[in-house]
Amino acid sequence: MVSGVVGGVDTHADVHVAAALDLNGAVLGIESFPTDTAGYRLLADWLTAFGSVVKVGVEGTGSYGVGLARFLHANGVEVVEVDRPNRQKRRRLGKSDPIDAEAAARAALSGEASVTPKWRDGTVEQMRVLMIARRSARMQRNQTLNQLRQIVFCSPDEVRARFKDRFKTGLVSEAAAMRPRKGSDPVTYTTCVVMRGLARRIRDLNDEMRTIDDALTELIGATAPSLLECHGVGVVTAATLLVTAGDNPDRLHTERSWAHLCGVAPVPAGSGKTTGRVRLSYGGNRHANAALYQIVLTRMSSDPETRNYVRRRRAEGLSTREIMRCLKRYVARQTFKHLPRAA
Repeated sequence: MVSGVVGGVDTHADVHVAAALDLNGAVLGIESFPTDTAGYRLLADWLTAFGSVVKVGVEGTGSYGVGLARFLHANGVEVVEVDRPNRQKRRRLGKSDPIDAEAAARAALSGEASVTPKWRDGTVEQMRVLMIARRSARMQRNQTLNQLRQIVFCSPDEVRARFKDRFKTGLVSEAAAMRPRKGSDPVTYTTCVVMRGLARRIRDLNDEMRTIDDALTELIGATAPSLLECHGVGVVTAATLLVTAGDNPDRLHTERSWAHLCGVAPVPAGSGKTTGRVRLSYGGNRHANAALYQIVLTRMSSDPETRNYVRRRRAEGLSTREIMRCLKRYVARQTFKHLPRAA
């Protein structure tokens, strides 16, 4: 046995490929394991057989590797998230599962991979699943509503005249209550039947979204109730920010790291004679970035302090886009204080 072992895992849907290195970087072994609890246990025992496991680098901790990451963490093994291998290295060394597993282990050993993954094992994981369903329901609702409106636009004169003033309000409720009967015009009958079906589908999707919102409100109240007290933060935006932070937001050591994660932190962009130039980060979680944008929009329209700030910055020559960038950075700093780790 060696004094310490560092592992690396290339994850897939059906099999995980693991590599073991000693602390000097020598390869101790490479092996494949099934992607179930028994396979996770075999992988952990295989690594332990070489010596004391220092850490394990796992690719795809938010997808194929989430189960393994949870298992190793629950058994006291330090897990770090590994990005995909550098393209230049991959082009030079080739691509295979053993090569990727060894690269993951070397990234963990060198410290290149140092990010603690989300554990996805608490109330925030429940919010994530609910938000997936809500986004799907909202998208289907909008798509179905557009279909209903287009059918009205192209419907027979009798139907179009009935709903001509209902395009914005009352269309869904009135169409859902229709009771079509077969008459002399089969096109009118079929159009009304389809409209009723679409309207009832929209109504069901609205009910589903309300149920999800109630569940999210309860989970947010148990996780970070103070977040909802921030001006402009609603149930959906709060859930989005909490899902971005994860069940273990203590991995975000500073509000600067939170801003980077939300894609609102300035990044140095100077070179040569150009110094002091910065740009916004093009990375980060786009759902969180959109949530901050919605919060800023709300504050710009209803918060007196924010409105005064906008007027002052416009007088200084800043555009609305630049002002919103500043406000998003401020909101990120403010919301960081309300994440569960700050409680």
